[in-house]
Amino acid sequence: MLVLVVGPSGAGKDTLLAAARRGLAGDPRVRFVRRTITRPAEAGGEDHDAVTDAEFAARDHALQWAAHGLRYGIPADIGRDLDRGMTVVANVSRMVIADAASRFAIRVVEVTAPPHVLAARLAARGREDADDVARRLTRIVSLPEGVDVRRVVNDGTLEDGVARFLAALA
Repeated sequence: MLVLVVGPSGAGKDTLLAAARRGLAGDPRVRFVRRTITRPAEAGGEDHDAVTDAEFAARDHALQWAAHGLRYGIPADIGRDLDRGMTVVANVSRMVIADAASRFAIRVVEVTAPPHVLAARLAARGREDADDVARRLTRIVSLPEGVDVRRVVNDGTLEDGVARFLAALA
């Protein structure tokens, strides 16, 4: 099954994914996907395959999208792991869920938090000004109907969030 992890900026997706990856490191039935992004590796953020636009275009992706001036991709080789019955976990944009659902057996894990928690986390990151944070908080993206969605409210301790996230993956 392909597990698509989605949610607004500041919800803690990367933190929960990293903790789950460490917790499930010895489980050969689970693969956490490393995304391809047209962002330099030294720019910070998640560990990713940093590529140029030309390199991105030359690669084969199972899913791809553009956001915030960057291109993101999930490698096509996930199909091999899915065919072997593995659970493949990928951090994606909500805009690719319908496409993924048309081609794979999927589950969506939506990581979220109350608006005041999101605002505080975004402000603490210091990447955006107050207007950008406000725009992010008002952005609403609907999930397609008929998709298995498990919601993880990440508004407490890291341990609580990880436990909720792992339960949603199970």
